[in-house]
Amino acid sequence: MVLAGAERLSRQAEHVNALNVFPVPDGDTGTNMNLTMTAGVTELRERSSVSLGQTATILSKGLLMGARGNSGVILSQLFRGFGRYAASHDELNAIQFAAALQVGVETAYKAVVKPVEGTILTVAREAAKHAAAYSRRTTDVVELMREVLAKAQYALERTPDQLPVLKQVGVVDSGGQGLVYIYEGFLDYLENGSAADAGNSLSIGAPQKQSAAAVHAPNIQASAQAQLETENIEFLYDMEFFINLGLGEARRDSFNEEAFRKALSVNGDSIIIIADEDIVKVHVHSKTPGEVMTLALRYGEITQIHILNMREQHRDLLHAGMDGTAPPELFADIPTPAPVPEELASLPADEVAPYGFIAIASGSGIEEIFKSLGVDIVLSGGQTMNPSTEDFVNAIGQLSAQHVFLLPNNSNIVLAAQQARDLLEGERRVTVIPCKSIPQGIAAALAFQEDESPETNESQMNEALKRVKTGQVTYAVRDTNFDGLDITAGHYIGIFNSKIVATAEDRLATSRNLLAAMIESGDEIITLLAGEGASEAETAELAEWLAAEYPDAEVEFHTGGQPVYDYLFSVEA
Repeated sequence: MVLAGAERLSRQAEHVNALNVFPVPDGDTGTNMNLTMTAGVTELRERSSVSLGQTATILSKGLLMGARGNSGVILSQLFRGFGRYAASHDELNAIQFAAALQVGVETAYKAVVKPVEGTILTVAREAAKHAAAYSRRTTDVVELMREVLAKAQYALERTPDQLPVLKQVGVVDSGGQGLVYIYEGFLDYLENGSAADAGNSLSIGAPQKQSAAAVHAPNIQASAQAQLETENIEFLYDMEFFINLGLGEARRDSFNEEAFRKALSVNGDSIIIIADEDIVKVHVHSKTPGEVMTLALRYGEITQIHILNMREQHRDLLHAGMDGTAPPELFADIPTPAPVPEELASLPADEVAPYGFIAIASGSGIEEIFKSLGVDIVLSGGQTMNPSTEDFVNAIGQLSAQHVFLLPNNSNIVLAAQQARDLLEGERRVTVIPCKSIPQGIAAALAFQEDESPETNESQMNEALKRVKTGQVTYAVRDTNFDGLDITAGHYIGIFNSKIVATAEDRLATSRNLLAAMIESGDEIITLLAGEGASEAETAELAEWLAAEYPDAEVEFHTGGQPVYDYLFSVEA
């Protein structure tokens, strides 16, 4: 069944790529989901089992390590939850199959800090919810799968009504479409038993370098601090900590997540609880931090406690004249310190660096820039190829450093980096800086200070991300209308912080219009990274135009050598 689902997705991967919201030449949802399924199938072929539960566990591991891009990570989490439920079963009946689908959905939702409806998550949830209800009316798993697929298709058709950008462009969600293709393969096997031949001819083995990139979504930034009265911050203590289950007098099996969440909500909000086998991550805004600690101590020992007074933070921001914006992700930024591994602790002190850096980049010039800024390992990837969770894990393993910082430099790579961090929790100290572009990654690397603590560096690097405006110039692969702009296939488009703001038949005109939209009074630093398709003559002409239009700005030009995007622009105040 899994082989048939993977084969069906493989055949339709390019169609899934074509559903990318932006008309850019690097839509990669299909590629990422395909490569993720490939990793799962490869693991299955190497470690076959007659037990359904063991098979689901093997598949889950393969998908987890091979997950690429946001869509691939979410897909891996769907099957991770399915595998957890199925692990103790040699076979599943209709009710159990539906329950496994539901656990998969719950696992995937927990993995995403800010779930967005109208995506693969919605399609999976609606299908699983229908499966749970229908499984009470049938014992036939084939009939149940038929209903699951029908509901998934219906949910997919409704995604444009839930996510306005999809309706605007006239497409359904690409990740949801990929999941529907997998479910079509599942049903095809269950009905026709045709997966043996399909599996033998599966063409998804070796990753193919394809034109691929992040699925862009509107970058909505809420600037709220100046509009907020300090005394109106009701739950003023921002708390983050870990509970080591089963340590001390508490018993591990006594932890009840729902009861704990309900107790925290009495005097708190913004509650995030991520429970694993031995440890629980907790984030909560509370009026009564002492009561929170008392509640947590019932379940085990508390470690890595961070408590901040948000009223004090707000007063400091206002005093400094800063209109801060809420961080894009609540829990992604929480550092996870852990003891140095024994193999590193045994090395001479001068062989274990306090910090290590891993960045994602594409283009020899950009790679050299990151290395000049102290980045130890630059993994090839970005718009055209997203590294997998395993790629991150392997790279971290190559560094003899007490604390490793990851710079994903792409919105579609952040989840894979975070998944690698979570897999190594308790073994390595890893922090993900959620930079979503090359300019943001460079700004974060520049903000790093060797003599500061990991927590201070994390804070400073995250602040640096907010000060950078990113622009990209590429060409359109299809005719469309986006935010009132009529876009013609083959014409150039200028993207400013994930929004198309300029388009023209001429690349230089597009670049000028994009920069004019990006640069504001007071901006002092403008950086241009020329891609492999950029013209030296055009770059020189662009430099002359910038010098004439913005004489007070400091302008830097570098040869980035990046594919797909002829120019990357960075603007900072």
